[in-house]
Formats: sequence, C-alpha cells, structure tokens
Amino acid sequence: MSNNIVQFNEEIIKGQIKELVRGSVEETVNGLLEAEAEKLTQAARYERSEARQGYRSGHYDRNLTTTSGDVTLHVPRLKGISFETAIIERYRRRESSVEEALIEMYLAGVSVRRVEDITEALWGSKVSASTISELNKKAYVNIEAWRNRPLQGGKYPYVYVDGIYLKRNWGGEYENVAVLVAIAVNKDGYREVLGAAEGMKEDKASWVNFFQWLRGRGLEGVKLIVGDKCLGMLEAVGEVFPEAKYQRCVVHFYRNVFSVVPKSKVKNVAKMLKAIHAQESKKASREKAAAVVTELKAMKLPEAAKESRGWH
Repeated sequence: MSNNIVQFNEEIIKGQIKELVRGSVEETVNGLLEAEAEKLTQAARYERSEARQGYRSGHYDRNLTTTSGDVTLHVPRLKGISFETAIIERYRRRESSVEEALIEMYLAGVSVRRVEDITEALWGSKVSASTISELNKKAYVNIEAWRNRPLQGGKYPYVYVDGIYLKRNWGGEYENVAVLVAIAVNKDGYREVLGAAEGMKEDKASWVNFFQWLRGRGLEGVKLIVGDKCLGMLEAVGEVFPEAKYQRCVVHFYRNVFSVVPKSKVKNVAKMLKAIHAQESKKASREKAAAVVTELKAMKLPEAAKESRGWH
C-alpha cells in the first residue's frame, strides 16, 4: 500500500476560488453592459439595421470594487446616443454593499487605518482615508435628514424616553455623553423612533431642549410619557408637556429593586414584582404591591421593600 498522502494547500484553493468568482462577476457585468448597449442602439455590433439609433465607438475601461474583488469594466462608447447604464451608476466606483460595509465599520468605532487593512484583506484593494471620510459625510447627511424630519404620524399618545450613555472621543480624550432617545406609539398603534440627540448629561436643561425639539418637529397629542426617575426628565416633562401624565418605566423599576437584592433571591423577587403588573385592575395592583412590600420586609430586604413602595 502506498504511504503517500494527498494534501491540499487550502490557501491556494481559496485564492483560486476567489479569482474564479471575481472573474465570473467581471465577465457577467461586462456581458450585461454589452447587452444594454445593443438595446440602446437597437442593433448588435457591426449589424446593419434601419432601426439603429446610434453607433459603437469602442470602449473605455474603469475599475469597480465589488465584494468579490476588483473588476475591470469595459464600458461601451456610443455615438449619436448617450450610454446611461442602469447596471452601474455613472461615476460610481464601488457597489453599494461595499460602501455600506465601510460606513458600518467606521460607525462601529473601527479606526480608519483598520478599515483600510480590512478592505484590502476582503476585497484586494485598500480604500483611502479620504474615501472613507467622503462616505461618512454622505452617511451623516442622511442621518441628520432623518433626525430632523417632520413628525407626520399624527398624534403620539404614548412616548417612551431614556438617556443612553456612550463614550465619545473629544480632543483625544474619552468622555461619557448622554444620548437622549424617544420612541412613541402613534394613533394607529405602531411604534416609531421619534428622535435621538446628544444631551451631554441628563439634566433638566438637556431634557427641556430635547422635548422642545420634538415638539417643534410636530410631536403632539401626548397623553403618557414613560421613563425612569431621572429628576431632570421629570421636571422637563411637567414644563414642556404639562397635559401629559408620567409613568415610571417597569424595566428601570425592576433594575432598581434588583440592585439591592442578593443574587440568590433575584429570581424569586422578580416573580413577586411581575405579579404586581399581572393584575387586572389598578386597585388589585395596589393591593398586590402592598402585599409584596410586606413579604419583602419579612424576607429581611428592607431596601427592596422601600424601592417597591414607589413602583407606580
């Protein structure tokens, strides 16, 4: 029996497959460009036809970066008619999936240099820092347009607000910044993200500016605002939406209670708290809440009992 073992060079095989896919994409796209040119001129190359609308004048080459690698396009030149391809947008150098990946990497916090290295590894060509910058400018224009869009969903009776703390690089130093977010339920029962804005911190001034910004964009018909017990937010709600009621967020309420409960008892306490909100009426909920407070005291959890008294 032969002792020879067949071995495969995985890297070579991967490279060959990648080149096969890239070559196939290049051939296919160029074939589609030729077909478009024939459709526009209403005649094949060198064909004599009375229906002809234009004439061929050779090709020009351009590069296109795709997710399969760089491909060379042979774009037909036409006389007597302009060649506007529906396949490749004019002057576009990268397909949208590549652009979206570049933008997502940058917004996720990947450094420009790292993005350059990743694009070279994935697509065989390095994207310059200036290209990444231009793509992000385009993304930010769309983001700002969305953030400042008029609210046209009619009345929004239920609005949920919260502050999310993120780290931001400012002058080479990282600092925590509050991003204020509002999600609403419109009159048709559908949820909608109303907006997000930097608040620096969750003080009254930041929340007042945020609520006034939402109101200026068309937020109306608010009956209930749900949020945590942030004092600045509570004061801002009363000032900007005096006609609306406030309700403490159940998730924040649970978290506050759990923070003073030993890990070994969290599961049991969670069931007790959920029982409060499972009642069918406000009266029954209040009675259940009083019973839970008494039970928490009996379990020697006075801080949890104190937090639970303010559940509503």
